[in-house]
Amino acid sequence: MARSRYPRVVRAPRVAPPAVRPGRQGGVNQDWAAVDAAFESWLDEPDETLTMALADAVAAGMPGINVTPMQGKLLHLLAVSLRATRILEFGTLAGYSTIWLARGLADGGRLTTLEREPSYAEVARANLARAGVGDRVDVVVGAAAQSLPSLDAETFDLTFIDADKVSTPLYFDWAVAHPRSGGMVVVDNVVRGGAVVDDSGADANVEGIRQFMAAAGRDPRVSVTAIQTVGAKGYDGFALAVVG
Repeated sequence: MARSRYPRVVRAPRVAPPAVRPGRQGGVNQDWAAVDAAFESWLDEPDETLTMALADAVAAGMPGINVTPMQGKLLHLLAVSLRATRILEFGTLAGYSTIWLARGLADGGRLTTLEREPSYAEVARANLARAGVGDRVDVVVGAAAQSLPSLDAETFDLTFIDADKVSTPLYFDWAVAHPRSGGMVVVDNVVRGGAVVDDSGADANVEGIRQFMAAAGRDPRVSVTAIQTVGAKGYDGFALAVVG
């Protein structure tokens, strides 16, 4: 029997998703959040280590910008489908998405995740160790642009970009230049509640995403698309690019 990719964890009993009435609250349509909760209840097992990683992020005062459980599972499935042995992540926070990605690594694979904030990296390392994947993850502390030269000799099956949006064009260009054959690059937060169509230049984060999208569409090295998403985190989306 093949070894499971998941470590043994304490399972909580399944519960029905909360009943939510239609309407908007805090920019999130409550139906979207209810559907996310239903999908999570139906499609995934409760996982104490992931729940604790989110709790540690809150306790450490980190912004609540991590991927949702269903988005984390998507990243995991992409890693599994690519049979990824090398993964690169821009933006670690408390290691929530990192755990999902690391669990998708092929046997003997390794993940490198780049985190600017030393205190966040410390929390992430503890969460990764508790999730049983700390031995296959390298947490690199410092500004990503300054850390990338140390990785110039590396190539990656999957790169997940979820860091400062102003630098997204730089991160994407670097990732596309360092793929394994057929490698994939996933960029988060490309819709930004619909603000991506705002061409005023007033929001540097929106401008960074617009520049990335325009450059990616002209880049002959990649085939790229974008997917709009709605859910517990509101209205946003991913861009996905295959290199070669």
